[in-house]
Amino acid sequence: MQAFGLYTHIRANRIRSGFLIAGLFLLVYVMVFAGALIVEAFAYDEPPLGVMLARAFNDLVASFPWATIAALVWLFIAYQFNRGLIALATGAHAVTRQEEPKLYQLLENLCISRGLTMPRLYIMESPVLNAFASGMNEKQYTVTVTRGLMEALDDQELEAVLAHELTHIRNGDVRLMVVAVVIAGVISFFGELLFRGLTRMSFGSARPRMPRSSSNGDRKGGGGAAFAAILIALALIALSWLLSQVIRFALSRSREYLADAGAVELTKNPDAMISALLKIEGRGELPSAPSAVMEMCIDNPRSGFTDLFATHPSIASRVDRLVRFGGGRMPELPPAPPAGPADGGTDANSEPQAGPWGTAVPDNASQQPAPGQTSSQSQGSIPRGPWGPLFPPGGGR
Repeated sequence: MQAFGLYTHIRANRIRSGFLIAGLFLLVYVMVFAGALIVEAFAYDEPPLGVMLARAFNDLVASFPWATIAALVWLFIAYQFNRGLIALATGAHAVTRQEEPKLYQLLENLCISRGLTMPRLYIMESPVLNAFASGMNEKQYTVTVTRGLMEALDDQELEAVLAHELTHIRNGDVRLMVVAVVIAGVISFFGELLFRGLTRMSFGSARPRMPRSSSNGDRKGGGGAAFAAILIALALIALSWLLSQVIRFALSRSREYLADAGAVELTKNPDAMISALLKIEGRGELPSAPSAVMEMCIDNPRSGFTDLFATHPSIASRVDRLVRFGGGRMPELPPAPPAGPADGGTDANSEPQAGPWGTAVPDNASQQPAPGQTSSQSQGSIPRGPWGPLFPPGGGR
């Protein structure tokens, strides 16, 4: 994307992200409503379905403050301890300028160029190629890189990766991702509790009461309504969990393109970002890291079975955007090895080498006369191009 439109994209993305986070909070209350509906389904007065839905909504209104407080407490815990928890889960350790002078200086120069507070620098002693940023405020912001990334990338490529992670911090992405992961975790945790509670109630003493016959032979709408209420609650739980995961992935995907563009803006070197991404592709799997950490990495190979469940856009699409909008170029492929002997000549006794599109033609094939034709007849003064004579013999220009 063009530099003049970068901040417009960032601002629009923040607005969309705010709506997505609000949607995550809304899903928390949907889960509370589902739980209240399950409780009402196991009530002993056997009300009709409409009554159960109304009671569940009243329960939601009554528990709204408590559900909000619970979610905020969970966020506060993540706010205070997220850096330590991530370091514990990944095995990363902090390094100083004296321990890693080159890496520290690259990150420090980027921060100075934009007037940013220097985040803490962490290293994972792992041969894989990956990096991520984390933290909720300036005192907690960290940039973590793997040892394998430091060894595989040159200075310009490593600077581009650091600029990518620094852009995530500058755009507020890391704070938003922590909030999204925590809220989605609340939904998953609460959904598991409801499923466990429902299983215990189904096989325990408290079961949905079957409809009882009244004195005039009519049946009250209890058993069937209770079963329908439980089905509705289960559907809401499953839908809430699914939407929470989709929102998490959408937040992560939308930010990687902007972080790539921000890295180009910081380093003025799109080619370094492209080559770094190509080196990282397929080599960033951190087996011991939880999925929440992998979502914050520069590349996450743990993609789902469809694009809907992919946390990151593909490397190919990110490189394509850097080429089309960032002024980058695809790196040139290394030259193919010669088909002949080691000295580069052609062995007359050797068979033609097979290429990807058929049998390769020797370099001097254009100089061999055809059967019944002398060398001068075949060559003459006819100019030749890479695919044969530019003008046919005897033909006019």
